[in-house]
Amino acid sequence: MTIEERMESGKLYNATDERLQAQQKAANELVYDYNATRPGETEKRLELLGRIFAEVGEGCWIEPPLRANWGTHTHLGNHVYANFNLTLVDDTQVTIGDYVMIGPNVTISAAGHPIRPDLRREAMQFNFPVRIEENVWIGAGAIILPGVTIGKNSVIGAGSVVTRDIPENVVAMGVPCRVVRPIGERDKEYYFRDCRVQDGLEE
Repeated sequence: MTIEERMESGKLYNATDERLQAQQKAANELVYDYNATRPGETEKRLELLGRIFAEVGEGCWIEPPLRANWGTHTHLGNHVYANFNLTLVDDTQVTIGDYVMIGPNVTISAAGHPIRPDLRREAMQFNFPVRIEENVWIGAGAIILPGVTIGKNSVIGAGSVVTRDIPENVVAMGVPCRVVRPIGERDKEYYFRDCRVQDGLEE
């Protein structure tokens, strides 16, 4: 099994492999260029996003600064928005669906290290893919850990640490992140506390 196959398989591998390091450095150069763009350089940013990521759908926007281990393992659907300081530890596949909104200072990590100290000393690492389905909102400062799937339409509260799968159509929050309630009838009428959707849309 090649080291690239090990990266995708969930098996342990040495993350300091020279060939991997060279590939990762080349990817990091593009991320550096993206972060060095000026606010008015919209076309340049879009062109760089297309080179950084494996896939970029229509209408995507990521506010700099962006951090990505690779970029080439991350797939963006249509109309994905990420606020400042998105960190992608994408040593294997990270899939982000259509209309996903990501708050500032969010970390999505598909990589981890063994608990055993001797294995960590040998720079051993493992990866499990992360999947964020369509129309999810991830609040500021949330951390998504390896192997997690977040179901469509769900909301992850600010500051949450997501260690396990979250189902569709729920609000989940906490450390560790847990489902607190389904998205229900009240959410159709109120958008925040006692603020009515109808009142909020009025001119």
